[in-house]
Amino acid sequence: MFAVASPELREPTYFILAALLDGPLHGYAIARSAEELSGGSVRLTAGTLYGALERLVSQGLVEVNGEEIVSGRRRRYHRLSSHGESVLLEEAARLQAAADVVERRAAARPSPSIPLRRKPRIA
Repeated sequence: MFAVASPELREPTYFILAALLDGPLHGYAIARSAEELSGGSVRLTAGTLYGALERLVSQGLVEVNGEEIVSGRRRRYHRLSSHGESVLLEEAARLQAAADVVERRAAARPSPSIPLRRKPRIA
């Protein structure tokens, strides 16, 4: 019998879920946290973020955790579900295992196989 692995997560999804590890957040806070956690590589527009959150809710990875009105605008809070946390941790382990393979192989090689590029000399 084979275990069914979770599909790999796209980078924005990974960082949205990672942002929710600390607890419930509203959309803007999720986007800001995902950008910070990714070192700036994930920048989510409102449309992308809310579309992703709807998809993650429908997949059972994220749950709506309440709403409030702030300055006349609805603010919806989301939290990571237990299933979402499991999927996120599985993906983190998969990425770590892949990185470990490369690090071990790079450390074991006798010399770098990629030649260093030299800066051109300016006369």
